[in-house]
Amino acid sequence: MDDGPDACLAGVLALPGDERWAIDTAAVVPGVTAYAVRSFDGDALRFSVPVIIRRPLLSEVPLDVRGAAGAVALIIERVKQQVFCVPALGPLAGKGTQFPQHYASTAEPYTLVRSPSALASDLWHADSRNFADESGVHLLLCGAVPCPARFSPVEVFRVTETVAALCEAVAACVFALPVRVLETAWINALDQQLLRERLPSLGLISFVGDGARLARHCTRYRCFFRTAGPKEGVNVPFTCPQELAPVELELGASNRVVTGLGIRKREVFAVAGSNAQGKTTFLEGIIAGMDDHAVGDGRERVVTVDGLCTAEAVNCELAGADVSMFFSALPPGMAGTARAACGMGSGSMTMAFQVQGAVARRAPLLLIDEDRAAPNLLVKSCLQTGEVTPLSEILAHDRGKLGDTALVFAACAMDALIAQADRIMVLDRHAASAIDRDVFRRRVAASLAKMAQVLS
Repeated sequence: MDDGPDACLAGVLALPGDERWAIDTAAVVPGVTAYAVRSFDGDALRFSVPVIIRRPLLSEVPLDVRGAAGAVALIIERVKQQVFCVPALGPLAGKGTQFPQHYASTAEPYTLVRSPSALASDLWHADSRNFADESGVHLLLCGAVPCPARFSPVEVFRVTETVAALCEAVAACVFALPVRVLETAWINALDQQLLRERLPSLGLISFVGDGARLARHCTRYRCFFRTAGPKEGVNVPFTCPQELAPVELELGASNRVVTGLGIRKREVFAVAGSNAQGKTTFLEGIIAGMDDHAVGDGRERVVTVDGLCTAEAVNCELAGADVSMFFSALPPGMAGTARAACGMGSGSMTMAFQVQGAVARRAPLLLIDEDRAAPNLLVKSCLQTGEVTPLSEILAHDRGKLGDTALVFAACAMDALIAQADRIMVLDRHAASAIDRDVFRRRVAASLAKMAQVLS
């Protein structure tokens, strides 16, 4: 930074604030949380400043502090909603700069409250720098203002006053929110965390509540399914089929009773159906259940324990990988043994390593999507050698190899694998139904007999 932007930053950090807000001096990390720099094109002065809003949120909502992230997330979203109608909030979205679209991500809506993964670091949301404690609500304000041609004392004062007005406007938004609204958001987040903690004692590792809307709508800034918002238009709500024995749970914070599908410990659960019926979306919903979601996201009642693993077919360099659950011998080009394979692994070998790694770590849940899997590792072909034992045969003859890990997989053309599931859910036109395993097996047998007749 040159002296001009430095002078602006010094002026901002020296702002005295008032009874409602102040610069959060304890959170100031020069160049990280506190900076003022010219944009690459020289048009804008980008800034970041940590502030504390002196609203005693923890006293106003005397609930388990773990739900506070829900209230902070709501506060941030309410500020975003007013960015384009309250002039003083304009700098958050670069209003007045030549290219405000460069800063639009700050005002991008976000419906996650908390996640064990580092998601959407470029968006403004509740996290370790946007939180509430006994001293108030801590927020990291980032944005841009038009960059002065020269940093005279008058121009430095103008920038400083613009940021001061921004802080005042943010404080006004925070203090304007009714306690009951903040409490609702708080309880919603706390419900999810308490349920996630309670699932193992109920014999479950995931819960998909009735009414959940799992389909997602991606945007430029939220192009990953876990961060994407709810899909507009057709978004069929989930209802657990009666044949799958819906569970009834009481939520710990709101004391509400909800029903839905419980994925059980150590079970094999199949999500079957034709193409484009929502199977992958359902699996993605289970993954997203590790996150806490805001009211309106559609996944607020989808909760999954931490530690979930996935396995898919990718080429990867392996170094001492144990693939012995599936391979009794290594193919040409691989070095080592089936218990310590080295070299460039094929999609099936890398996937085998991922599955065994999940089992070795005693992952509570493993997800496999047929669309991203190696077919020869799931079901056996007439051309397949005895050196490879596919997952369908492992489930049929030696299910104990999965240990304590539950398996949920999505499949359309893997009848031999689906037939080994403990429970089978079928998605048709995005609505869930169920089929008894014995009924399904008879259908498979009839289909194979018909095929054999055609081929003879």
